[in-house]
Amino acid sequence: MSVGLITSVVFIGGGVLWILVQSVKGRDVDRRWIFLFIGSTVALALLFHIRFGEKATPIVKAAFNQIENLPEGASVLIAFDYDPAMEPEVGPMADCFIRHTLARKHKLFLMTLWATGQALMTNTVEDVLKPEFPEAEYGTDYVNLGYKVGGFGVINVVLSDFRAMYPTDAHGTLLDSLPMFNKVRSLRDIDLIISIGGGTPGVKEWVLFAGNRGNIPIVGGTAAVVAPLLYPYYPRQLVGLLGGTKGAAEYESELTGNYDRFKDMDTPALRMMGPQTMAHVVVMAFIIIGNIAYFRSRKREGK
Repeated sequence: MSVGLITSVVFIGGGVLWILVQSVKGRDVDRRWIFLFIGSTVALALLFHIRFGEKATPIVKAAFNQIENLPEGASVLIAFDYDPAMEPEVGPMADCFIRHTLARKHKLFLMTLWATGQALMTNTVEDVLKPEFPEAEYGTDYVNLGYKVGGFGVINVVLSDFRAMYPTDAHGTLLDSLPMFNKVRSLRDIDLIISIGGGTPGVKEWVLFAGNRGNIPIVGGTAAVVAPLLYPYYPRQLVGLLGGTKGAAEYESELTGNYDRFKDMDTPALRMMGPQTMAHVVVMAFIIIGNIAYFRSRKREGK
């Protein structure tokens, strides 16, 4: 056990014990003490870089296996349908999907239905794809289609013909001049769609307008607040789903555990899970203390 974890446990344990004693004595505890302990817990976890191991749940493992089991050279489309507010949660998912897809030597098609997604997609290409996969050739191994206005209407069009909506890529290059589009005419020629986002259009629209109609496997990555609304689509309409930081951390764990080349990669989601887990422990402890205090007060009132 690390020194940081021991220090954090001692601090949290002492604080929780003090509040428990005050509650048992029937004294009200100022809520600011609660906020102080939660804030201090998160600060300690960040200061000492506390981490916990993550094991992929079946729904995340299914997403990982879908990419893992595709034949080499399969066509994978990733939709960056999110904005900077969702970046901390879903950005690590995008990084993982990019790494995993290219490590398996699949063909990568990038696009977005959100205006804000264009810049975020470009950042991922510049910060992850190009530095870590310098051998990947544009137009042969990956292509950036950029942003198109129209929401799910864009999905309806490209389901029949990419060129009707995208005569060129994001750089103005004709699709017919890119080797990747020699055998790809529409979404129906794509082997897997990965939708990353937390709003509309997003994962749900890709399932309804592309997955269902085109019989195309869909993998989703979404903000934690949206994930419960998408669980009913798994496993028939959604092959797998990453929900929030927890889902991203599980995928990072799978990637680093299965590929030696990724053992030293940056794992922001796993870093975030340490403070989040410690904060949740404190909140659960205070819930228990609150219930103890409540039933003791009821007992005193009864007497």
